[in-house]
Amino acid sequence: MKNLFMIIATLFAFTGSAYAYVNINTATQAELETLKNSGITSSKAKAIIEYRNKAGSFKSTEHIERVDGVNNKTVDMEQLRRDITISGPTVLKKVAPAK
Repeated sequence: MKNLFMIIATLFAFTGSAYAYVNINTATQAELETLKNSGITSSKAKAIIEYRNKAGSFKSTEHIERVDGVNNKTVDMEQLRRDITISGPTVLKKVAPAK
């Protein structure tokens, strides 16, 4: 009974947190544009890809600030750092279809 309770409690703990991560080293422009809540626009997504093509892979998520136009004044850096990664696959949140 105690084990069943622990399993149920664990399931509830994880159901409320649907994480999405965008790998800034491999993401397409469309995938980067899903970060619009952080302030990533189409032009900033293009700038990230251009920077990545010229300078190589990002070594840390903090290096995103090296991209022109991506800074504390134009982007919610706290939110952006929660939503990006430099390794692993890009995992996007599932969006319910519009009715």
